[in-house]
Amino acid sequence: MALFNVTHPASFLLTGIPGLESLHPWLAGPLCVMYAVALGANTVILQAVRVEPILHAPMYYFLSMLSFSDVAMSMATLPTVLRTFCFDARSIAFDACLVQMFLVHSFSMMESGILLAMSFDRYVAICDPLHYANVLTNEFIAGVGLAVTARSFITLFPLPFLIKRLPICRSNVLSHSYCLHPDMMKLACADITINSIYGLFVLVSTFGMDLLFIFLSYVLILRSVMAIASHEERLKALNTCVSHILAVLAFYVPMIGVSTVHRFGKHAPRYIHVLMSNIYLFVPPVLNPLIYSAKTKEIRRAIFRMFRRIKL
Repeated sequence: MALFNVTHPASFLLTGIPGLESLHPWLAGPLCVMYAVALGANTVILQAVRVEPILHAPMYYFLSMLSFSDVAMSMATLPTVLRTFCFDARSIAFDACLVQMFLVHSFSMMESGILLAMSFDRYVAICDPLHYANVLTNEFIAGVGLAVTARSFITLFPLPFLIKRLPICRSNVLSHSYCLHPDMMKLACADITINSIYGLFVLVSTFGMDLLFIFLSYVLILRSVMAIASHEERLKALNTCVSHILAVLAFYVPMIGVSTVHRFGKHAPRYIHVLMSNIYLFVPPVLNPLIYSAKTKEIRRAIFRMFRRIKL
């Protein structure tokens, strides 16, 4: 227990958009709309995959995992974001901030792992279609889901304890409307080398490796597609990957942006930090269900059928 016998503030103060505090009530409306879209659209996807037999396939099982992680991420941040912008209630208890930090990073890592699994699904479907059903069995998919979840929670389990060992006495004001590890560790008045090294290790060994394997899978997919003689068949094969590619970009571009700003943007204006963190928070959960609904006709048809049955 002596390890954690250090100075901690009773609570942190969260930040909206510096300099625009008077506009926070007006910004609350768009934020509520984005949360409604993220929660509602992803819930519809989950329900459609659950009740529609045509969606009982590996690709859509992985999509339901992605929707679940987006819902969980939105639920983890919704209380503090809306309290900050709607009611100017900026305070969050120290332990509650640790829990939120752990959940935000965990669900983000889960999403990265699911995107990697989806790239493997596309690789097998295009490069080895004859063995698709034998490789991507229900047992395999369940194992992937369990492995992705276990990796996230085990890898990030030390983070709250790494923060708790630090004396935090410089300030208790965080840069965002939710809690992140890089933001919290910068408030410590002690050596944060261990936190920085561990954070970088996690970033490279999980997100970095996931992105590398996703890239390699698409190199193999492109090589296989280029071997197809028919131009129409090439386009048809590549079209099945468009939704996943857009989802990868929607997730990794904001994540790389917010990580870069935290590590190398020390002298950047505070609103840049806030802007990047909110893009990182809202873009994937809002865009993913819209991308898949727009680009995948099976999803659209299943959703239409589901709502028709509800009306009847």
